[in-house]
Amino acid sequence: MSNLVPVFQNPKATSNWLATLKPQMELALPKHLNVDRMTRLVLTAFSTSPKLAECTPHSVAASIMTASQLGLEPGVNGQGYLIPYKDTCTFVPGWKGLVDLANRGGRCTVWTGAVYKGDDFDYQLGDNPFARHRPGDSEESFESLQFVYAIGRIKGQDVPVIEVWTRDKVMRHLKKFNKVGGKHYALKDDMLNFEMYARKIPLLQVLKYMPQSIELTAAMVASNAAEEGRTINIDGATWVTTENPSDQQDGASGAEVVNALPVCTDEKFNASKAGWMQLIKTKAKSVNDLIATLETKEALTNDQKVEIASWAKPDHVTPGAQA
Repeated sequence: MSNLVPVFQNPKATSNWLATLKPQMELALPKHLNVDRMTRLVLTAFSTSPKLAECTPHSVAASIMTASQLGLEPGVNGQGYLIPYKDTCTFVPGWKGLVDLANRGGRCTVWTGAVYKGDDFDYQLGDNPFARHRPGDSEESFESLQFVYAIGRIKGQDVPVIEVWTRDKVMRHLKKFNKVGGKHYALKDDMLNFEMYARKIPLLQVLKYMPQSIELTAAMVASNAAEEGRTINIDGATWVTTENPSDQQDGASGAEVVNALPVCTDEKFNASKAGWMQLIKTKAKSVNDLIATLETKEALTNDQKVEIASWAKPDHVTPGAQA
């Protein structure tokens, strides 16, 4: 343990330190979580990952508050993890946490899976996508992992959004975006860590086309920041991602502010929807493509996305429309 960080020298000291954070945690936590449970989960994380004791109190506090504001439990159930990078703690949302945030709003359903040798797996992309997976009984190891996939379906829409990645493609992605080298959580401990990481990569692609709450968007930002070894502080609709202090050069703040897109007002939506509806009816754009295009400039509300999805229903299609 670093002599510079005596705060977490034993479980009692850690518990006392956490007690000082309780008032802030209570303000941040959603109704389905309480401060005592969050405290127990953090203490469990310290007991299962001793290197957290070497992290700075500031980074630990920031990670706990990020988890609290997202309403995700760190540790045992895979919703998120407190990961030590050198002397900096980072909260990393897991695929289970992202799935929970996406499904929580009731506007869409998303899920993900991993395919190993011996599994029966077939998929097709394009204009009639599908994915069929019948798990076998082979050993779940890095060598036998073949594919990871994610599927999302917007409520009221028949066509799902599907992403399928090979293990090698995931590895190329990790090599390209990993900024922390061998300390990356996907490369540590056991196969479970890599599978959890691999399943999250196609899921993040699918989530781009799903209705997004502020919490889900922030969790996606946090996940991307963790790839680059940065922490994230959430303040309303603005997320500040900060480089690990140990990686900064002297005099560099290391802070990058990522602002949420402005929300499309009902007035603007209603004024523009006739033209947008025509794009869907004439099949000039799919629902997913239209939403993705619009959200490069303004964030759509869940109700707006649901209305756009409804335009693709058969009773909204103009007879004889050009394909």
